[in-house]
Amino acid sequence: MANKLDISQLDFDGIKDNLKTFLSQQDEFTDYDFEGSGMNILLDVLAYNTHYLGYNANMLANEMYLDSADQRSSVVSLAKQVGYTPRSASSSKATIDVVVNNASGASLILARGTKFTSTVDGTNYSFVSNGNVSISPVDGVYKFSNLIIYEGTYLNYKYTATTSDTDQRFIIPNDNVDTTTLTVKIQESDSDSTINTYKLASGITGIDSTSKVYFLQEIENGRYEVYFGDDVLGQSIKDGNIVILDYVSCNRDESNGASEFALSGTVGGFSNVTITTINSAFGGDDPETIKSIKYNAPRDYSAQDRAVTAEDYKVLVKSIYANAQSVQVYGGEDAAIPDYGKVYISIKAKSGSNLTEATKVSLVQSLKSFAVASVTPVIIDPEITFIILETTFKFDSNLTTKDVSTLKTNVLNAIASYNTNTLENFTGVFRYSAVGKTIDESDTSILSNITKVKMYKFITPTLNNGSKYTLSFNNAFFNPHSGHNSTAGGIVSSTGFKISGDDTNEHFLDDDGAGNIRVYYLSGTTRIYTDSTYGTIDYTNGEIILTSSNITSISNIDGAASTRIRVTVSPDSNDIIPVRNQVLSIDVTNSTVSGGIDEIESGSSQAGTSYTTTSSY
Repeated sequence: MANKLDISQLDFDGIKDNLKTFLSQQDEFTDYDFEGSGMNILLDVLAYNTHYLGYNANMLANEMYLDSADQRSSVVSLAKQVGYTPRSASSSKATIDVVVNNASGASLILARGTKFTSTVDGTNYSFVSNGNVSISPVDGVYKFSNLIIYEGTYLNYKYTATTSDTDQRFIIPNDNVDTTTLTVKIQESDSDSTINTYKLASGITGIDSTSKVYFLQEIENGRYEVYFGDDVLGQSIKDGNIVILDYVSCNRDESNGASEFALSGTVGGFSNVTITTINSAFGGDDPETIKSIKYNAPRDYSAQDRAVTAEDYKVLVKSIYANAQSVQVYGGEDAAIPDYGKVYISIKAKSGSNLTEATKVSLVQSLKSFAVASVTPVIIDPEITFIILETTFKFDSNLTTKDVSTLKTNVLNAIASYNTNTLENFTGVFRYSAVGKTIDESDTSILSNITKVKMYKFITPTLNNGSKYTLSFNNAFFNPHSGHNSTAGGIVSSTGFKISGDDTNEHFLDDDGAGNIRVYYLSGTTRIYTDSTYGTIDYTNGEIILTSSNITSISNIDGAASTRIRVTVSPDSNDIIPVRNQVLSIDVTNSTVSGGIDEIESGSSQAGTSYTTTSSY
């Protein structure tokens, strides 16, 4: 009996060899020269065909599972099975105040679709309002406050429902629709102008046969489809109903940063307006990536439309707020000062600064529908702790033709890349050894580096007002013994400011190594202390408190006017950990890099006598 064909080899050469082995074991092909005959071509064809079939079968199997699928259509379809709808493209949004001058009347309406214009990098963009806003004058002033406008074009598309057509689909015919701006309305018929607005169904809880809701799903080619209930879960549409889709088609992230806006058209018939930008445009983004869908879909399913665990809140926030780059969630019991019954949520946006108060209020209201009744969501801003590096490297001149200046640039670029890829999120840990490795690997000629680490935060004081300020670094400070470096200013330094009672001298902060923050000014190079108990410093917990600071003015920082004071400290460990809503970021601009030739490796005659090193402290 002939041996069975070995099917364990799936590459072309393995398949062909297995076929030859199998045939050579048959009496008809004993001692047959496969390579030197026409049979070789037939074996090639069989091997190619088998290889293609095996490849396609493997790819098909991969596309059946969310973890291994590569095609967006497969990933979207699998996500649909767990009730997850991928996020669409996102319009860039700005917040403005609009004052209508010389207006009249008891009220004024800013209609949905009111158009504004702005320019970014020489390109003009349109922004539109996404809802009717009505106001009454206050002291004769007609002001629309904190108006959110969306970049893009306001579009309208209509379908006439034909229930006899089982293939009819209500597809949004635009690749760049921002589905968060979508409004779905149903007009009864051509002869009946009655219009009902339908709401997006986020689940099936609370939906019955009379609920005017619609469902949304991503379909082929990355577009979105609206569909309706069946008179069991949601009210169905009837023959002759007119489906009206209103939405904004955007340019994704192209208009991020727009800051100056002008009205195009009128507000209630009035064109003379004054526009003040509260927040520049941010949040424009591409549709959700395949990687993001794979990550979020199972977590969204596990949340089951409720927020109990920290992971639940993270998933829900990212689904509600598309501009969220990183989300941190912790219970009030884990706050620096325990606050039971609350859950704290901090969001680092992909673009723009901290969230506006209007955005925070909107997020909280959205989250309350998912949260446990006794728990109150609270949105807090991220706290940035900046890291400054002072790096000195040695390099082998025999391994490169680059000069020191070029190598310094390479090092700074490597540090910047590490900062972007590893830090600037709530889970980004600054690991000293990893940074050192990054610097060494920035060029093949670099042999070693000595890098010193410091951290700083900002105080934004209220001028001419005695106030208490707290800086929480959440990482221990370097203080090997009481009184460490007291005569030279301890481990604290700051940029300059002036204090009440002295409008002449520029003051600075340091510490005495024994738990006190001092304030001083310079007379030549001598420190003249005006208050040796200006605040306290907790070296173990990494906290500085200025107990009562009446600051009257603030000095420039790095040659530019500032409203903040920079306070710099030396960490106890070169590994720095973000805690709660803390985010770490390397200040690449103010970090310093220097380098020199390694005399030993370069073969200098003075290697053994004049070799120098840099202190690690």
